[in-house]
Amino acid sequence: MLYLIGLGLNIDGISKYGLDVVKRCKRIYLENYTVDFPYSEGELRDVLDKKIISANREKVESLEIIDEAKKMDVALLIYGSPLTATTHISLIEEAKRCKVRYQIIYNASIIDAVAETGLQIYKFGKITSMPKWKNNFTPTSFMKIVQENQSMKAHSLILIDIGLELKDALEQLIKSAKEHDISLKRIVLCQRLGTRDKKIFYEDIEELKDYKIKSPYCIIIPSKLHFLEKEVLEEFNK
Repeated sequence: MLYLIGLGLNIDGISKYGLDVVKRCKRIYLENYTVDFPYSEGELRDVLDKKIISANREKVESLEIIDEAKKMDVALLIYGSPLTATTHISLIEEAKRCKVRYQIIYNASIIDAVAETGLQIYKFGKITSMPKWKNNFTPTSFMKIVQENQSMKAHSLILIDIGLELKDALEQLIKSAKEHDISLKRIVLCQRLGTRDKKIFYEDIEELKDYKIKSPYCIIIPSKLHFLEKEVLEEFNK
């Protein structure tokens, strides 16, 4: 049987049920390509007291894990909640096709945690991701989602690619916004929500360039603010 188990947002975030399942699984994989973890694999291993095999995108998207789950209980550990990253639905579809039993054990994700900013969850639009630019790869299409959201007065949550430093992310954001004729004023920056290292900032984008931020972090471009949303956001700068 295949188990997709959400780890939540901090080192102790796995649910009791998830931990019980991990204890009885013969093989345990840790998905390592959708987020920068706020803790080490060694720390997680100490919490679970089990051997963990690091799994990259190629491993997860191959048939190997499904084949193993035909013969034994296999766990795939995923930061946050298992289906927040859309890549994992493909694994479930493959399990169905191969008639492999599976179970999803949900947990908290960044989508829950951003509510701590004071921004109302039902006022968020589509979520988008900012990839890390390379010499011949500088996509700005993620800003089209921001445009769509702003057209209906919805907030925009931007998830940040692995290995993308804040200073570079802000530069990419400024250039992409200019290309799509989007005005950037004060934005929300969230560091390691759901952990002891959590921080929330509501600042002009230029002010944020010198901030020292730990991964994972995300950026929110607010749309029209309700007075209560504005009141809560302003408190983070006191």
